[in-house]
Amino acid sequence: MNIKSLLLGSAAALAVVSGAQAADAIVAAEPEPMEYVRVCDAFGTGYFYIPGTETCLKIGGYVRAQLNWENVQDDADGNDFGLDARTRGRLEISAKNDSEVGTIGSFFAFQAWGEEDGVNSGFVLDEAYITVGGFKVGYFYNYWDNGIAGETDNLGSNLINSIGYEYSSDAFTAGVFIDELSASAAGENDGVGVEAQVSGTFGVATAALLGGYDFAREEGAVRLIVEAEVGPGTLGVAGIYSSGDNQYYDFSEWTVSASYAAKLTDKLKLTPGAEYHWDIAHVDGIDGWEAGLTLDYAIAEGLAFKTYAGYEDTDVTDGNWTGFVRLQRSF
Repeated sequence: MNIKSLLLGSAAALAVVSGAQAADAIVAAEPEPMEYVRVCDAFGTGYFYIPGTETCLKIGGYVRAQLNWENVQDDADGNDFGLDARTRGRLEISAKNDSEVGTIGSFFAFQAWGEEDGVNSGFVLDEAYITVGGFKVGYFYNYWDNGIAGETDNLGSNLINSIGYEYSSDAFTAGVFIDELSASAAGENDGVGVEAQVSGTFGVATAALLGGYDFAREEGAVRLIVEAEVGPGTLGVAGIYSSGDNQYYDFSEWTVSASYAAKLTDKLKLTPGAEYHWDIAHVDGIDGWEAGLTLDYAIAEGLAFKTYAGYEDTDVTDGNWTGFVRLQRSF
């Protein structure tokens, strides 16, 4: 064996060894497991699991563009017709999870109206509350905010700090809440009120009896709403008695209201309504009434059109027309 052959053989051996070592050194790393967002169907549609937790989250809201109009008595400039374009944005976030004490939930919503002068352009907290089973505490709209179909009724509304409990079954619901109300003096908020509601479903009809008492003013109000499926729509009637000026309902001493939400097609709903008030602002002999028509049309999934026109009159004011046109995209 000559020197040339020995050198060539050594080089080949080294190449084989080096190749083997290089092959051994290249090791493909295992891919990191990816955690995709999972759908949570335990609490209804729209929820998903927060990655790494058993808490389900739902995000929603809407954008609403609306044009209000009003035809009233002449103002100082001689105008008798007014327009006001407004746009609202609303964001809602719900979170729920099961626990040893039942379902724990939380909800909050921010919203704002956009005005041409920018006065109302900032977002404000609209609701924020915690639920544990049937218990509820926080800042939210109470039972008085519920009404009948359409835009004609004026049956009360409160957005307040409150705590209470609601029991619910398939056909029966009962709840009682303690509310923080304003005291009788302006600017104070150390008043307390209590409200309770019982409701039930009886065949095609549903009835809800609600009462509230304002301890600061020592006055209260009682309301009954009955709704029933009649023909192609829902008939709703309501009655309210208010003993005096209180934060639950003080528009008038007696109020009756009715509406009929007629579902003409899968997309179109027409709701005429009327309301009458006795002793407005608890002043004897001053009565008033209102009648209106609401039209709802579902343009597409998540996009809805609504318009309303109404006429109102009292014993101390001339009658006037009011209404709006609204386009809303919900998600």
